[in-house]
Amino acid sequence: MSEKVLDSYNDIFSTFREFKGETLEKHVDKLRLLDQLIPHSATFFCITNTSVQSFEYVSKNFQPTMMIPIEKMSEGGMKFWWNQMHPEEMSTWLESLKDLMAFTMGNIALEDRRRMTYTWNYRAKDGNGIYKNIIQHTTPMFFDEEGKPIVGLAHYSVLEAHEVLPIQATAKILNANDEYETLFYQMYGGQKLLVKDITHRERDILRLISFGFTNDEISDKLNISVHTVKTHRKNVMTKTGSKNTTQLIALCIRQGVI
Repeated sequence: MSEKVLDSYNDIFSTFREFKGETLEKHVDKLRLLDQLIPHSATFFCITNTSVQSFEYVSKNFQPTMMIPIEKMSEGGMKFWWNQMHPEEMSTWLESLKDLMAFTMGNIALEDRRRMTYTWNYRAKDGNGIYKNIIQHTTPMFFDEEGKPIVGLAHYSVLEAHEVLPIQATAKILNANDEYETLFYQMYGGQKLLVKDITHRERDILRLISFGFTNDEISDKLNISVHTVKTHRKNVMTKTGSKNTTQLIALCIRQGVI
């Protein structure tokens, strides 16, 4: 990992103070207890502290999923994790983080930032030296005096590297109906997606379709008419050239749209 990467990361997450203390420790203790009940799977979670580039907690699934001792991740912090990331994707990853932070600070009201969640992806090397696709979902837990998110709960989905996924970044907000709505989406690296013209609203409808919700249920969740849901659904089928819903959802999952 180069000093340039560290400097860029520090610029994005610069803050006036290092965040530590009893409040954070209480949250860590609760998540530690919860982790004992979570079954083994190809996912893990961490509490990320950008103010000191550390992981305040690394869940038990990290080791069997990445085949790396938890101690290396816990003690090495973010610098260790950055060294596992694919070097060709570092600059794109930093660009996506910068765009997400700029969007949040410039477009999301302070009182709404606690309802935000962010997703981005990259490749990271496991203990056998194999690069795997990582999809990281991060939800802010604590903010600095400027309202910048500095501590978050990050959930990592680990996928086998059968293909290189296009790098994408998404910001969503939890609305009044307890449904996440997409506010920001960006694809990086110049790779052309079959579904590149899908709008934020269509993206949200696709996600709900993939969960098995009906048009009426989607209408209620997004507070739009059933007619609007059907129109969006028809438009997406046309844009992607999909013959049926199964083909549509499979395409969107492969390309990271939902």
